[in-house]
Amino acid sequence: MPSVNIRDRYNETQHRIIHYLVGGLSRGKHYFKSKYIAKELGLSAKEVGTNMAILSEICQELAIIKWSYSNSTTWMVTSKTA
Repeated sequence: MPSVNIRDRYNETQHRIIHYLVGGLSRGKHYFKSKYIAKELGLSAKEVGTNMAILSEICQELAIIKWSYSNSTTWMVTSKTA
């Protein structure tokens, strides 16, 4: 099976979110709020939430779990390769 580039597997918004999450994980973060991801990436919180829900189902690199809701959805993210 040929390797699939991350840019071919996800749309541009999803790619940007994954890149943001990986950067956060490298700094020791594991919990991310949709509203803060949205602010950093110039997206709406709803757009982030929709894409995070999709990524929680299809992302092969990260385990993304909807964790809680308090002023914004919080997502727990861990690397699947760790």
